[in-house]
Amino acid sequence: MHYGGMFASLAPARRRLLLAVVAVAAAAALTVGLVVAMSGGHARAIIDQNRPGPVLLVPGYGGSETGLDALASRLRAAGKTVEVGHLPDTARGDLGVQARTLAGVARAAASGGSSVDVVGYSAGGVVARLWVRDYGGAELARRIVTLGSPQHGTQLAALGALVPSVCPTACRQLTPDSALLAALNAGDETPAGPTFVSIWSTDDDVVLPPDSARLAGALNITVQGVCAGARVGHSDLPTSGVVERMVALELAAGPPVPLSPADCQRLSS
Repeated sequence: MHYGGMFASLAPARRRLLLAVVAVAAAAALTVGLVVAMSGGHARAIIDQNRPGPVLLVPGYGGSETGLDALASRLRAAGKTVEVGHLPDTARGDLGVQARTLAGVARAAASGGSSVDVVGYSAGGVVARLWVRDYGGAELARRIVTLGSPQHGTQLAALGALVPSVCPTACRQLTPDSALLAALNAGDETPAGPTFVSIWSTDDDVVLPPDSARLAGALNITVQGVCAGARVGHSDLPTSGVVERMVALELAAGPPVPLSPADCQRLSS
């Protein structure tokens, strides 16, 4: 078909209208193509960042759910519906199995809603990323917030691996050279779907080095980058008032919020 001749035969106003319709259709087709391409050939719904969902808290290595009670209470006081995920094998078994478990918990939490927000503490942040990559999390999660998560491993696990009897599967998978982390961090560390925020402390005494928590493509925030004088160890992350307020802020409607020293006073009060 010769579109040039067809357009030329139209009145100027109708020609402009037709061109506008064609442009909108082309843009829509391009958007769909990009979404399909980024999701491996399967169309993926774009989750509305202005509609926070229920919050799932994912425990760290050892699976302590009570260790997340203070953070859960803070978020509930802010009006959030919060559930603490229960992971198998006291969260010491295979991280992939933990991610599959999280998938079931997340589907149940999202019943009647469009999305969920996930906060992964320590190894729970690695589990959350595995869920996004392999078990449907990309279609369900609006936001992933990780707290002191050894996304690129920790030397403490590497030390533990020298004595296999004290370093079960999850421990070995958290060594910096593990096959699981190598695969997880190959390519895009924050794949399409949710938005990612990584919060960690430079005082972390478990994730070594602490900046193993840094994620390419995420909003990366150190506690000390906001409150320089804060003394927050690894176990303090889910109980620190400053960190709890940071998490609540990052789970609000809209995109993740960059933070600076100018925010320290309001986050400390």
